[in-house]
Amino acid sequence: MRILLTNDDGINARGLDLLETVARAFSDDVWVVAPTEEQSGAGHSLTLTQPVRVRRHDNRRFSVTGTPTDAVMLALAHIMKDSPPDLILSGINRGANLAEDVTYSGTVSAAMEGALAGVPSIALSQNYSREGMGDTVPFAAAEAWAETTLGPLLTYAPPPGTLINVNFPALSPEEVKGIRVCRQGIRDYGRLRIVERTDPRGYKYYWFGLGPMVQTPSHSTDLEGIVDGFVTVTPLHLDLTHDASLDALRGRFEA
Repeated sequence: MRILLTNDDGINARGLDLLETVARAFSDDVWVVAPTEEQSGAGHSLTLTQPVRVRRHDNRRFSVTGTPTDAVMLALAHIMKDSPPDLILSGINRGANLAEDVTYSGTVSAAMEGALAGVPSIALSQNYSREGMGDTVPFAAAEAWAETTLGPLLTYAPPPGTLINVNFPALSPEEVKGIRVCRQGIRDYGRLRIVERTDPRGYKYYWFGLGPMVQTPSHSTDLEGIVDGFVTVTPLHLDLTHDASLDALRGRFEA
């Protein structure tokens, strides 16, 4: 199996090193094509207004001066065009990608790009508590559970246009209760937090952050799965059409 690894935390990220170790448990044909620098929050963006450069670190390791989407597109259409991957793994992200986070996430978007190209793709993220920040984020749960989680997924043939989103809870390995397959949740937009600051020249600037998590009522989503202590596995699809609205909208335009 030929496996392509990417992420949104950058080529030197700790989570990418961990993912490479996990991937090598399944294959010795592992490639890395990842952004040169952190691209968290880049979403499914594509660089169109400036050139993208590729640096080759060794025969199967490359960095890209662009977004996670750029990295996957360059891998599939250029770097690996004569030896395409059988699987794309994106992560392991520093921080969870739950609920509506998937729309902002470069980690999940890299897997989306793989799914669009018809390559089975899995995004993996490690949740952390408020105490774990920056380089101190603990990856113990991901390190202990990633291979167990990926094993059954490697023999799963995903329907076209779908991907898998995996999140590891902010717990020690022995505290993790297992693996739960669940749907994507949604949180209250009110959790957004904007912090205003003033630079040395007197101009205002802003940091975007997240407030407390607001959970959905039932315990059937990735949000509750993580809080309940499970590794969450969520299938996502790229067709954003709201089928239930089609007939209602057609009726408004019929003569």
